[in-house]
Amino acid sequence: MKFETLAIHKGNHITDKNNPVVQPITLSTTFEHGNEGGMLYTRAGNPNRIALEEVIAALEKGEDAAAFSSGNAAGTAVYQALEPGSHIIAPDDMYHGLHNSMVQLFAGIHEVSFVDMSDLEAVKSAIRPNTRLFWVETPSNPLLKITDIRAISALAKEQGALLACDNTFATPVFQNPLLLGADIVMHSSTKYFGGHSDILGGALVTKEKNDFSTKIRTVQRVGGAVPSPTDCYWLTRSIRTLAYRMKGHAEHAMILAEFLLNHPKVERVFYPGLKSHKNHYIAASQMSGFGGIVSFMVKGGAEEADRVVSRLHFFMNATSLGGVESLIERRAAVEGPDTLTPPNLLRVSVGLEHTDDLLEDLNQALG
Repeated sequence: MKFETLAIHKGNHITDKNNPVVQPITLSTTFEHGNEGGMLYTRAGNPNRIALEEVIAALEKGEDAAAFSSGNAAGTAVYQALEPGSHIIAPDDMYHGLHNSMVQLFAGIHEVSFVDMSDLEAVKSAIRPNTRLFWVETPSNPLLKITDIRAISALAKEQGALLACDNTFATPVFQNPLLLGADIVMHSSTKYFGGHSDILGGALVTKEKNDFSTKIRTVQRVGGAVPSPTDCYWLTRSIRTLAYRMKGHAEHAMILAEFLLNHPKVERVFYPGLKSHKNHYIAASQMSGFGGIVSFMVKGGAEEADRVVSRLHFFMNATSLGGVESLIERRAAVEGPDTLTPPNLLRVSVGLEHTDDLLEDLNQALG
């Protein structure tokens, strides 16, 4: 089956005797022993979660998937599954929630080096004898750096380490890291999988079923940070339109990026679809589309960037991304004093509104 067909049919398990077109929500927390599906207790397994995990694994070309209650819970599960004393190499501009997980929750348990993952020599220099995990985020948040997944995969294999890739921005519509050499793919399913800013969730997909994927399953089952049956149902429902939404997001993002690139009040634009992007050609070699996130720096500093945001009508000033509505945020203000994000950088989650309205709104806000 092609992607669009998989997204619609793979996660739709019909077991109801009335044969509904759509899988029902199974809210029961417990199940009678000896049932056909082997269900026992909903923390350990639920029909809606199994359906969600099956479709995500299929779309990412993986052997197994584990759904979690948030993207942070999913990423943290990888760190929990590592042997104590492991060294992790991670992006210096990685999503701050998972950055905080590494440095706060695992202080004294793991070691971590934050480097520019788009600089292969910097990554090589950071490798230690106990390096067990390379963590990649491509495109990165919010600087939209591009990491060569194939090249990092080669380093990981040479080291005998795992390569995990946060694929939230690209989604499996535009990028399949497992086919490029990654061992694990992570998603904040709150974002594009949910697509409507109303579901919290996360997921891990593993290339194969092995000892490490079993550890991840143990963290999921014993730790209990699992999504509710209702959230699993809504995520599975939203994934059915993922391919078409992502095509719209990417088309609109490119239009906005080109507009901003030529605007006199804009200092710099970050979007991997632009040929001016430092690693555009690496992005083009591993992505079939460039996603729906655009970041740009406003001339005049943080104060001017805040003024631009305050003048917008169709871009809501809010955290998160991936919904049908356009969101904008000055990331440095959210990430705190230790951020490497420029203070005048605005990150835009480009929505599915008509681009004429979005461009007109941006133009008047920039002045």
